[in-house]
Amino acid sequence: MQDNQKPTAPSPADLQREVAELMIECLNLEVTVDQITPDAPLYGEGLGLDSIDVLEVALVVSKRYGLQLRTDSVDNQHIFSSLRSLSDYIAAQRTR
Repeated sequence: MQDNQKPTAPSPADLQREVAELMIECLNLEVTVDQITPDAPLYGEGLGLDSIDVLEVALVVSKRYGLQLRTDSVDNQHIFSSLRSLSDYIAAQRTR
C-alpha cells in the first residue's frame, strides 16, 4: 500500500537555499546563494528583480513544487516580497 503523504519537508533554511539556487539558475543571476538575504526585497533594491524575472521564477517554482501561482493573485506582492515569504508559501502549498 502506498501512502499519499506530502514529501518530507526540508527545514525552512534548506528550502530557502533551494529556492535561492533555483532563482539564480533560472535568471542567470551573478550572485551566490549566501548573498541573497532571506528578508531582503526581491523587487527593486535588494535582489533587483523586475516583473519579467518574477514571472520566470513563478513558472520554475510552479513546475518544481507543483504549485499554482496565478499572475492576477492579490497575494503575489506578499509571496514575492522576499526569499523567506516565497519559501514559506512554497512550504505551505507544495504538492511535490
